[in-house]
Amino acid sequence: MKYAEMTAVELKNVSRDETLVVLPIAAVEQHGPHMPTATDDIICTAVAEQVEQNLKESVLLLPTLWLGASQHHLRWGATLTSRVENYETLLCEICESILNDGFRRVMILNGHGGNIGPMQIALRRLQVDYQNCQLMAASYWSIAEAEIASLMEGECKTVGHACEAETSLVMYLRPELVRESKIENFEDYAPDVVDGVYLCHDMYQRTTAGATGRPDLASAEKGEKMFSHIVERVSHVLAHLSERTFFE
Repeated sequence: MKYAEMTAVELKNVSRDETLVVLPIAAVEQHGPHMPTATDDIICTAVAEQVEQNLKESVLLLPTLWLGASQHHLRWGATLTSRVENYETLLCEICESILNDGFRRVMILNGHGGNIGPMQIALRRLQVDYQNCQLMAASYWSIAEAEIASLMEGECKTVGHACEAETSLVMYLRPELVRESKIENFEDYAPDVVDGVYLCHDMYQRTTAGATGRPDLASAEKGEKMFSHIVERVSHVLAHLSERTFFE
């Protein structure tokens, strides 16, 4: 079920107790010299829409929130962002619209690393007033971490920024948007965790080109396999969450 394609009358007939409402969130920001600014939005929306196709009877899919918390990309330019504190509030207000309409299961499906902190804090804020509701959030790559890692050839086996994984996925989903002649090895990026300590710095400080990892190892074939595994895994997890009882 797609929220934006239904009428108010049709939405009134959707089960409030059993339906899992899914809010995809992404970003529009610089993705190096070879990837479109809508990379996160393209990937997250494609995953969410395919999952909805697999779980039509139990999932109500909201439109993707393309805006993200991307202030750490601003110095590279080509970035649209919300301040972190405003983004937390925006997520709260969208979820409150759903919860106040009677729905009791909400899942935020994330496609941008900068959204992780705000989405988790937003859920903690919401939980104070909606204690009998299931409030959940995850990034697509954290749900399918093992499956993604199994396909990556570079030393880094996790999703980075305009990396091997993201480049492969967009090569599969929207190949005309990838500037293949601009692809390089971007492994010379600074880590954000050293000896277990989180280092807070922006992407201008971390990278020399606004990208990370080994997009030079990316391929559409790899992206197709990766997308299939991600959708399968996310569908499985959301189906399981749809069947769980509340912690009341």
